[in-house]
Amino acid sequence: MHRGSAVALGVGALAAWCGPAAAPVVPPLASLFDIPLGLRGPRGLALTFDDGPHPEGTPAVLELLERAGVRATFYLVGEQVERRPSLAAEIVAAGHEVGIHGYRHTLLLRRRPGSLRDDLDRAAAVIGEAVGAPSSSYRPPYGVFSLAGLDLARERWAPLLWTRWGRDWERRATPESITALATRNLGARDVILLHDADFYSVEGSWRKTVAALPAVLDQALGTGEPLVTASQST
Repeated sequence: MHRGSAVALGVGALAAWCGPAAAPVVPPLASLFDIPLGLRGPRGLALTFDDGPHPEGTPAVLELLERAGVRATFYLVGEQVERRPSLAAEIVAAGHEVGIHGYRHTLLLRRRPGSLRDDLDRAAAVIGEAVGAPSSSYRPPYGVFSLAGLDLARERWAPLLWTRWGRDWERRATPESITALATRNLGARDVILLHDADFYSVEGSWRKTVAALPAVLDQALGTGEPLVTASQST
């Protein structure tokens, strides 16, 4: 094989591996790989929280959701569930849905297929044991799929990304900016991404999310759309 052909093959393989990675910010790419950004059904909004459970952030979010009578989906990280399984169980006991966010919060593009399979197996086992039920939905760390990661996830779960995000992990975020971004042009089939934990972001960022959540809930409920969980949308 000529060196040029080998390079071309290598570039092609890399492009395929990284193909789905930009799906969260490039809707046509999400469509090409059939990665849902929003809900599949004709109606409804979904409120989702990533990176927990967190000993302070998660209970604060649960309290606000309970007051509003809203059910949400929490994408849990296995290593955090292992540290506080009772809190993961509390999420489900309160009527919310739990999704898989991996065992380690590591970018899938940096994972070999075998290592990723082990990570997903461990996440499913740890989270399933803690909450007493299997999960039906998966969201990758940072919302970034590799091609192998997408294939492995689909073996067991329905992938779901988001259509609105509060960018609440950023240092410059404020409750007002989180609310504005998370609810911009909010309507049917939207999925809102927020975080109830700060393990992989700016320390204390969950406090701004909690401060923004009442306004986010008001605007979501004000659309007249039912607030549903990830599995209710299928």
